[in-house]
Amino acid sequence: MEEATAYYVVKKRALPEVLLKVVEVNRLLETQKVSSVQEAVEHVGISRSSYYKYKEDIFPFHDSTQGKTLTLACRMDDEPGLLSDVLKVVADFHANILTIHQTIPINGIASLSLSIQILDASSDMSEMVSEMEEISGVHNVKVLGRE
Repeated sequence: MEEATAYYVVKKRALPEVLLKVVEVNRLLETQKVSSVQEAVEHVGISRSSYYKYKEDIFPFHDSTQGKTLTLACRMDDEPGLLSDVLKVVADFHANILTIHQTIPINGIASLSLSIQILDASSDMSEMVSEMEEISGVHNVKVLGRE
């Protein structure tokens, strides 16, 4: 029986270096900054076998997100204006908010669920999530899924 393909969203810092180098090889090849796979793998410092093993299994998160719906979960302090700050980041990245739900805060912490439509004009969504996480009072932002 064939195993179903499963996808995971993982932060860059959790990835082994070899996978990040595979992404870099793909980028070099796509932008034609190198003329061959051999040249690209030598440039980033991995073997051709490592590249071919993973080349179809890793890609930057933002590559195929346009025209999709992204669902985020966020834990944040119950502070006036904090939700507005998070929503401003979404607006700054030219994404469209489809749904928003904030729970009643417990012990001063609220959970936020956002569904965001990524438009052609939207910027890099991984940068958007990182920017949300940098807001003072935001504990974490997790990508729950995308459609």
